Amino acid sequence: MTVMEVGTGKYVYSLSDEWARLPAGMSFGRVSDIGVDSQDRVYVFQRTDPPVLVFDRDGTYLNSWGNGAFLYPHGLHIANDIVYLTDRDSSVCIMYTLDGKPIQMLGKHKVTSDTGAKGFPAPVPRVAGPFNQATDIVPAPWGDLYVTDGHRNARVHRFDSGGHLLQSWGTWGKTEPGQFDVPHSLCVGRDGRIYVVDKENYRIQVFSANGEFQAMWTDMRRPNDIALTPEGDFAVCEGVVEGYTPRISIFDQDGNVLARWETVASEGLGVDSNGDIYLSRIGHHNKGIEGVDKYVRQR
Repeated sequence: MTVMEVGTGKYVYSLSDEWARLPAGMSFGRVSDIGVDSQDRVYVFQRTDPPVLVFDRDGTYLNSWGNGAFLYPHGLHIANDIVYLTDRDSSVCIMYTLDGKPIQMLGKHKVTSDTGAKGFPAPVPRVAGPFNQATDIVPAPWGDLYVTDGHRNARVHRFDSGGHLLQSWGTWGKTEPGQFDVPHSLCVGRDGRIYVVDKENYRIQVFSANGEFQAMWTDMRRPNDIALTPEGDFAVCEGVVEGYTPRISIFDQDGNVLARWETVASEGLGVDSNGDIYLSRIGHHNKGIEGVDKYVRQR
């Protein structure tokens, strides 16, 4: 087990890279994303069966669910003890109870909108409605649901709590506000704004609740995921860029860097009530590293 201290200021952590204890004979697949419920149980979304693994905060394996339910697990978010999941290759977003019972679904299984996109990352000839390989879904405190539709589309969709589409925004592009190249994940800040990870443009774009552009953060490397800390700041995991290693950055609401450190890999992350960070390791560029790192908050 590796234990080391990282971070600066009020965000200092000790790293444990052997936090999770799996049952004998079980190993991690490619871990896509991580979420934490109200009791600080940790839900790991991986691209193999069982797709959802549940641990207590000390890393003890509790249970699993979802066998056979997903083609390509992608985003996971937990709010009010509802698990919000995206199955990229099915182009659906599904809400579950904590024990794996489906509650609601957005989209239709394997039915994709016509964007003309042929791969990822690649230009999107024409943005379209929901969904063409959606990447993340999060609820807002006022009940609306926000979805990044990013691997073969370039939009953010807003639904009401009943799943009715209210609006969509975004076009494909590399420079201007409201242009996206793989909107990969998002979160709703305490200020009610929508923080969208614009992965292949190496930035985060900030919007009002109804999609009006507010701000842009560019001091980052290929961001993958974003989550709130208990203080209302933002933990962002940044992926591989040629010549650089992945890292985690902590930003305040204005996009100022509060802490930053390098990591082994970086695809998705979750934060518990103590401020501890759980980071998914996925072997895109370094096979055999699949698993979860835990960064234990020290300050």
